[in-house]
Amino acid sequence: KKYNNTSYYVSISNSDRSRELNYIATVYNGINPKGFHFQENPDDYLLYFGRIHPEKGTYEAIQIARKAGRRLIISGLIQDEEYFNAKVKPHLDDKHIIFVGNSGPKRRDELLGGAFALLHPISFEEPFGLSVAEAMMCGTPVVAFSRGSMPELLVEGKTGFMVHSINEAAAVLPAIENIRRRDCRQYAMENFSIDKMVDGYLEVYRRILSS
Repeated sequence: KKYNNTSYYVSISNSDRSRELNYIATVYNGINPKGFHFQENPDDYLLYFGRIHPEKGTYEAIQIARKAGRRLIISGLIQDEEYFNAKVKPHLDDKHIIFVGNSGPKRRDELLGGAFALLHPISFEEPFGLSVAEAMMCGTPVVAFSRGSMPELLVEGKTGFMVHSINEAAAVLPAIENIRRRDCRQYAMENFSIDKMVDGYLEVYRRILSS
């Protein structure tokens, strides 16, 4: 904070701001649409995409899928091996709960676009949530725990739903059918594309220069 008078801070979400810093703007992370193709007709599986870690909610995603009676595909880096062995691995059966490990760009695009919905049951104040924006870029709605930046990333009832528990998440899944996947794609393009991010930073530079 000692640089507050000589610097211009930019946050990646309003929820991630520190009370001790002076910000000139919030500019959301941008992703390249060329790596995320729109899928109008998804498969029926749910997807967990992210680090295998307690704060990211891998175990909670499994419980949501079980309560909803749907397949769950889990893709991500095992960041906490003890957690994986205790809370995730015992549920894997290669049929209903499937772990596919890390996914490169091509497989990521296929998984995100083919999912009925992305599950994002985080238990921390997440600064942004890149997989949420990536899923919507493919047209896939998101069901997320309402923490951190989620209220900034999602439009309730239009691009997904924000919930507060495993039971709420399972209960809201049938309503995913009412979401137009093209709305998810359009919203992500308008708010989280790389062009939008670049425009945001250019505007920051213009404001700095004009002052």
